[in-house]
Amino acid sequence: MTYTIEKVTTLIGARRYGSADANVGFLLTDSRSLCFPEETLFFALKSTRNDGHNYIPELYRRGVRNFVVTDVPAGYAVDYPDANFLKVVNTLEALQRLAERHRDEFNIPIIGITGSNGKTMVKEWLYQLLSPQLYVTRSPRSYNSQIGVPLSVWLMDDNTQVGIFEAGISQPGEMLALRDIIQPTIAVLTNLGDAHQENFSSMEEKCREKLILFHDAQTVVYNEDDAIINKVAGEFNYQGERLCWSLKDSKAPMYVKKIEKKEASSTIHYIYKGGKENRYTIPFIDDASITNSIICAAVALHVGVSAEQLAERMEQLEPIAMRLEVKEGRHGCTLINDSYNSDINSLDIALDFMNRRPDHKGRRRTLILSDIFQSGEEPAELYHEVSDLARKRGVVKFIGIGKVISEYADEIQIAEKFFFESVGAFIHSEVFKSLRDEVILLKGARSFGFDQITELLVQKVHETVLEVNLGAVVKNLNYYRSFMKTETKLVCMIKADAYGAGSVEVAKTLQDHRVDYLAVAVADEGAMLRGNGITSNIMIMNPEMSAFKTMFDYDLEPEVYSFRLLDALVKAAEKEGITGYPVHIKLDTGMHRLGFDPEKDMDELIDRLKHQNAIIPRSVFSHFVGSDDNSFDDFSAHQFQLFDEGSKKLQAAFDHKILRHIDNSAGIEHFPERQLDMCRLGLGLYGINSRNNQIINNVSTLKTTILQLRNVPAGDTVGYSRKGKIDHDSVIAAIPIGYADGLNRHLGNRHCYCLVNGKKAEYVGNICMDVAMIDVTGIDCKEGDSVEIFGDHLPVTVLSDALDTIPYEVLTGISNRVKRVYYQDD
Repeated sequence: MTYTIEKVTTLIGARRYGSADANVGFLLTDSRSLCFPEETLFFALKSTRNDGHNYIPELYRRGVRNFVVTDVPAGYAVDYPDANFLKVVNTLEALQRLAERHRDEFNIPIIGITGSNGKTMVKEWLYQLLSPQLYVTRSPRSYNSQIGVPLSVWLMDDNTQVGIFEAGISQPGEMLALRDIIQPTIAVLTNLGDAHQENFSSMEEKCREKLILFHDAQTVVYNEDDAIINKVAGEFNYQGERLCWSLKDSKAPMYVKKIEKKEASSTIHYIYKGGKENRYTIPFIDDASITNSIICAAVALHVGVSAEQLAERMEQLEPIAMRLEVKEGRHGCTLINDSYNSDINSLDIALDFMNRRPDHKGRRRTLILSDIFQSGEEPAELYHEVSDLARKRGVVKFIGIGKVISEYADEIQIAEKFFFESVGAFIHSEVFKSLRDEVILLKGARSFGFDQITELLVQKVHETVLEVNLGAVVKNLNYYRSFMKTETKLVCMIKADAYGAGSVEVAKTLQDHRVDYLAVAVADEGAMLRGNGITSNIMIMNPEMSAFKTMFDYDLEPEVYSFRLLDALVKAAEKEGITGYPVHIKLDTGMHRLGFDPEKDMDELIDRLKHQNAIIPRSVFSHFVGSDDNSFDDFSAHQFQLFDEGSKKLQAAFDHKILRHIDNSAGIEHFPERQLDMCRLGLGLYGINSRNNQIINNVSTLKTTILQLRNVPAGDTVGYSRKGKIDHDSVIAAIPIGYADGLNRHLGNRHCYCLVNGKKAEYVGNICMDVAMIDVTGIDCKEGDSVEIFGDHLPVTVLSDALDTIPYEVLTGISNRVKRVYYQDD
């Protein structure tokens, strides 16, 4: 659903500066999350640490034209001629008001969920129970804050049949705004725990604040057996239906008669509204999961799920997304990754999972835990409780990370225990290096960066280096930009470790120079960039189905090229609680590698995209087969025609702007009329013009050194298999680079050369794994002198021509054991 800028102005009671026509479909509060600038309305929120107004220039440059502000920029008419500024007193309240007015457009069941714990699990399980028959819009992840709730409610559209939204509070006075935004018809209180208790004078005060969500709901769901909840709920002058559940009161609307726990499942026997006894089974045995399933059962039955459907779907429940991943680790370890959050209740679930996980090897159980935030308990009491839980679940080795947990180390009553103030200190310790044959539970707040723990980077000493000129990268970028229209966006390819140059430093440079997208091959490459501070939009060109969670966790946007991939991605996104996740649709116009057929697949593709809300097409693209060769121009024209028709058909099916792109490096220069909305810059960025095989600005120089010089008489041989025959007395140098470093063996036996002090030195004999031999006869040189394998004076195209291949293969073949050295040449 979209709103005109005039309508938005009225809804939030703003004063408008600017007169550009615009439609708003997307709301933005974090500039790093920008995806659809053309239809984005940015709310410049102010906090104690930041001010969204500071990001207006950057967002305007990236295409955003609509802003909600408290302060209109001076000279806005000149500096932002196409922008609309909606001035309000408070931008957060304006965001909430707009979401509230959007909510008013819907007369459907809306489920609002609050509670100290379990909100996300109840939300996700309700989605799993209801979505087979109803179109459900729900909060992404844990968007339950003063900002997250309005962003969640805004996601409802004409297809929505049921909305499910979390409402989280941390202090008095917060629930009223959330209630007005959600306006639940069904209000749920999961439980009353200690979270944020430090901000409330009593548990009753906190309960009253949470129950504000109940005020205008038609039906409320809560635990009648909880004395505080039941007491406070009884004080409300509530006129709607109380759908209470109880394990004690047989007259309760949702009476749980019996719970049977087995080794890996639990069966709940219940009577709903005085009817016959029914039961369902869930694949979990922890108390929190059982309680949450009862809440879900009550709501699902109320919404219209039959007892038979409930039983069938309960058996298929999955753990909530981003929790309890099991991976095989190094050195005989198994890793259980639960670094989604860090609280005492989820810790108990994770410990129970680890304790019950069969381990026929009899390995030790190790817990790596960060500081636990906002528990509501005194630290000494909290970590004493942690210690008890860990011991009861079989933990024999405890590793605490964080200043607070280290301070209360004495409360951890486990014999083998270690404490570190940071992840960095831990991974550089002997404790980390000594992890062997253990089942390890990683449980930490995300801010600690627990994703680093499974990676041990060993410094490699090597005398061969790849020098990367970042200044040349910028020159190449600007070279291709000079062929482009100013409004055309640019994707820079940094897959394969930025063509061997090192993706992190190249990405930082490109981000500084404001490219619109970075593109990598697989999700792990993108995750590594995120871990190194890259906030630019990142496209995944070859998404692996096993890596969907990584993409979601790190905001990586996958290419979608088949119906199988499309269906799997939608299912994975729905499991994660994700809606509107941007993807890039690939069309096969003649490469016949990957992609949808633009002539045969478009109707079905559009139909599938329209009947889900987990993903949304951000761009549609294809590949020219031969834009670097004039002889393929007729075929390129045919490709473009197919792409033009298919991409326009996709765009016509959606209201939001879908970026179209087909020009690659060669196409930018050769087909300027086909630049469309965006272009993709690959090999050209690294200084090679694929249309003429010439170097634009050299980026990468591979260098090594002479290890040893040896006089070899005529008639002798050099290297393995005696292939290097010497026909005259020669001086042979050994250099520390071989095929394990990326020096192709086919360059040996005088098929190519390197440069020693500017002179050609042929490779002699077979190139070895770690060493190559070169003929330096007649060259003034000594041990320790530099040798250029390719670079400023020896183009990489010389090597690729000798190998009868393309420069890509040479560049991407440089091993990671070769140290990268970065510099600027200006």
